[in-house]
Amino acid sequence: MSGVTIIGCACGRTRLEVLGAPILVSECLCNSCRAAAHRLATLPGARNHLTSYGATPSAEYRKDRVRILSGAEHLGEFRLSADAGSRRVVATCCNTPVFLELKGAHWLSIYLHLWPDAARPKAAMRTMVGDLPHTSNLPNDIPNLKSHTVAFYAKLLRAWIAMGFRNPKVEVVGKIDA
Repeated sequence: MSGVTIIGCACGRTRLEVLGAPILVSECLCNSCRAAAHRLATLPGARNHLTSYGATPSAEYRKDRVRILSGAEHLGEFRLSADAGSRRVVATCCNTPVFLELKGAHWLSIYLHLWPDAARPKAAMRTMVGDLPHTSNLPNDIPNLKSHTVAFYAKLLRAWIAMGFRNPKVEVVGKIDA
């Protein structure tokens, strides 16, 4: 494990510490990520954080390697529907999406826009391109995968084994309606 990185929301009130390298870095093009990004971009002062071709870039980190340094009181959850198994956590101080958490997951998908440009991890793959009606506008700089692969899940499983099959809870204080 190498280094500590401090990242944060647009206004700087909410800051996180991530330890070491991420499990993986990807860009998701699933319908859920794209719909959530569009809805969150409608919040006051929020920006659209999708790439020009509609992907949501994130770094997947073990939960035990992420610590909220400040602004925990600003974290609110957004769900696409009341029974959605995933939640996006937003820093309500400036309406910056911070991470995606899947129900039961031992990792967080931390949005790459939290890193300064020069320090931002580079995506190694695009996933869920099968959800797109057309893929002709996707760059060919990294693999464009139709769905998640066995190698994708294997990396997540290895991380969970290294964590002793623990799944730390991440508490947030509010709910967001967008």
